Amino acid sequence: MRRSIRLASMILALTTAAVPARAEWYQATSKHFIVFAEGNAESVKERAEELELFDGVFRYFQNVAARPEDESNKVTLYVVPNDSAVRRLYGSNSANIAGFYDGRASGSVAFTPQRGLGGEGSDREQARIVLFHEYAHHLLLGNFAAAYPAWFSEGYAEFLSTVSFDKETAWIGKPAQHRAYSLLHGDPLPASELLSVNMSTIRRDQMDGLYARGWLLTHYLTIAAPPERRAQFAKYLAAVNQGKPSVEAAREAFGDLKQLDKELNARLKGRTFPALRFGLDKLPKPVVQVRPLSPGEKAMIGLRMRSDRGVNTKTAQPILEDAIPIGARYPGDAVVQGWLAEMALDARRYDLAEAAADRALAIDPNSSQALVYKAQVLLNRAREAQTTDPAVWKEARSWLLKANKIDPNDAYTLLLFYSSFGMAGAVPTANAKQALARAHELVPQDDAVRFAYAHQSLIDDRVDDARRALRPLAYSAHAAPDNGAARLLALLDAKKSGKEVVAAMEAEGAEGGGAD
Repeated sequence: MRRSIRLASMILALTTAAVPARAEWYQATSKHFIVFAEGNAESVKERAEELELFDGVFRYFQNVAARPEDESNKVTLYVVPNDSAVRRLYGSNSANIAGFYDGRASGSVAFTPQRGLGGEGSDREQARIVLFHEYAHHLLLGNFAAAYPAWFSEGYAEFLSTVSFDKETAWIGKPAQHRAYSLLHGDPLPASELLSVNMSTIRRDQMDGLYARGWLLTHYLTIAAPPERRAQFAKYLAAVNQGKPSVEAAREAFGDLKQLDKELNARLKGRTFPALRFGLDKLPKPVVQVRPLSPGEKAMIGLRMRSDRGVNTKTAQPILEDAIPIGARYPGDAVVQGWLAEMALDARRYDLAEAAADRALAIDPNSSQALVYKAQVLLNRAREAQTTDPAVWKEARSWLLKANKIDPNDAYTLLLFYSSFGMAGAVPTANAKQALARAHELVPQDDAVRFAYAHQSLIDDRVDDARRALRPLAYSAHAAPDNGAARLLALLDAKKSGKEVVAAMEAEGAEGGGAD
């Protein structure tokens, strides 16, 4: 009997040893990122370090300095198990989605698959390419106040997606091997078509060609083309941003587009593609702090990802139902209570949201997150009650002022302060307008903030400011040709004043059921 027990113990020991250690959830925080990932501390740290190096490559290549205020508006990256998990989070029309990004004042987010990222081979490379592509959009939108046609918006993101590092070197402009099949065997999408593609009207069979040929043209004009072509490219972008149709601007800048096609085809048939390299010593050294998630955070992280993806009142309900018992188990965890407060806000359960925010503030009085949620509860209650009592609105805004004092560069706090006047049916103060302008400056990736700033600029008859804000929206690769921003610019071109433009758009909205 004793021998049998010993044998069973040996078998148990062997089988226990054969089971790999369970991965833990970690949060890595750096200057530009907050990364939530499952794995080990070192692998999560390396992921954040690589992202910071990528950020540095862009800034070095484009000669764009990092801003201290960027630390207040980091991109949150969620690493999910696989492509299927990415698609579930994305929602409808996700068949070809392998990762995605959403730029917004409340906190820009990105989602990427875990599979292969901690190991070797093509899975790891593909996941990195997708992530770098998405963050390239964030950088382009955040650092250049210009509109970009679809081929360049996607082509430039593809161009940066192949950035790679070795022990001492960074490479930029390496061939997009993941587009090789489309480049060599797919629809060649000649320049006349490539330059006219709009993401809102593109045919499905053209999509691969857009990314592949867009990369090729971007690579050529950025690295391989003679100086005169690069000068023509600058002229082309300037014309596009003045409202000229892309193909028309291209013909004026580049000349014969068939000749441009010949140059691209010759480059494609060449034996090598040039790439740039430079030492990592030219980039800021990444500084990353890593910590394991608390038990409450680990229990809540799946719901947090679904919530942070974006919800409406209906889709927020089941998330909140699952979150309530977790919040009850961890009343002393300020982060969990903050997440619960946001989920309750989304579901319009203001009683639960306020209680959770109060618990978070009792633990950490300097939690700007909880202060903002507390303010939102009071603002929403005041709006729904349609109160005109100045004291009620002053009390709600006081929580935003506390949050702003803790972090003056948090874009969402500034946006909410401005928005509170519209919620109250009041004219925004000069301070509120300044808050909106600063929010737009901090997070230009948020289209809604950009449009609000343009609209306020028109009301104040600051036409030049409105034009600058509207152009990227009007000529966005993803916008319909007759989008609201384009219509506003057309009205301005008709020599109307800012206030006349606002009145015309409001009349159009009243007659047509609202403008987009």
